Amino acid sequence: MTAPNPKSNAEPSPSLDIKRENEIIVSDSSPRKRLKTEDDLKSQSTTNEASSTNVSSGKEIFELEADAAEDKGSRHSMEDAWVVLPDAAMDFPGDLRCAHFAIYDGHGGRLAAEYAQKHLHKNVLSEGLPRLDVKCAKKAILDGFRKTDEALLQDSAAGGWLDGATAVCMWVLGPKVFVANIGDAKAVVARASVADGSQSGSEGSNPLKAIVLTREHKAIYPQERARIQKAGGSVSSNGRLQGRLEVSRAFGDRQFKKVGVVAIPDVHSFEVTERDQFVILGCDGLWGVFGPSDAVDLVQKLLKEGLPVKAVCRRLVREAVRERMCKDNCTAIVLVFKHH
Repeated sequence: MTAPNPKSNAEPSPSLDIKRENEIIVSDSSPRKRLKTEDDLKSQSTTNEASSTNVSSGKEIFELEADAAEDKGSRHSMEDAWVVLPDAAMDFPGDLRCAHFAIYDGHGGRLAAEYAQKHLHKNVLSEGLPRLDVKCAKKAILDGFRKTDEALLQDSAAGGWLDGATAVCMWVLGPKVFVANIGDAKAVVARASVADGSQSGSEGSNPLKAIVLTREHKAIYPQERARIQKAGGSVSSNGRLQGRLEVSRAFGDRQFKKVGVVAIPDVHSFEVTERDQFVILGCDGLWGVFGPSDAVDLVQKLLKEGLPVKAVCRRLVREAVRERMCKDNCTAIVLVFKHH
């Protein structure tokens, strides 16, 4: 996302760099691989292995395969963080399959993004996930976001830092998907007009539609502007909160919390059917150069060519940075529903 302070553009030709974050599951043939620690990951390749898990939806079973890629663009540092947890129930009881994926887009530094990466999912679990009841699941997500932001603000005050981070998060609970976001990161699902159980819709008989699952939170938007003004904040002529911050919802941003910045997410849910082919999660760097339909078309084309999800994700990010000249940090997660 756009930071309060401009970044350096000192590196015009970045190389693709996939980072390994603390508490990322790296799976081989087993979907229940133990969590890797940051030290474990330092000695491994910088490319995250594709992760998959089987999810039962009653009448059908689909396999979920996901991977992440990132590039810092022209920025001097990478302030994004991401999570790929194909088996995310951890030590919480119950047989319900739970998978979790998230991108945190930092601004003013990456401390807030790293904090959310480490704590949000655990907090959501502690508030009652995983469960299929939509109302209860959404409440757990909302409470998890609130709990994470409150603790983050305490840590930032104690540490004297002012970083913030937007977020787009996704949980797959059995057949249901829950997407939550704050700020300008987005989630897009590729959905066929009729069910055919394949990614072959581009032949013309069954094209894929790009459906945006999230709502952007920017200070310039009327609903967000009204909320900011009610809190005593202002939106300048440049469309920024107090003339500085473009987004109106984020983790952290301690100096803006009293003037309208909140970490209350929009939460959307849907049940996966054979029409749903894949989901793309991306920070605003990706969506700044890709329209939703463009991104869906490229991912669909690459999947049809037989590329693994890992390669598809890397190609998507490479296209954004090297061909479409994304200057910002760029991070994407691609999740493919493989229907049986």
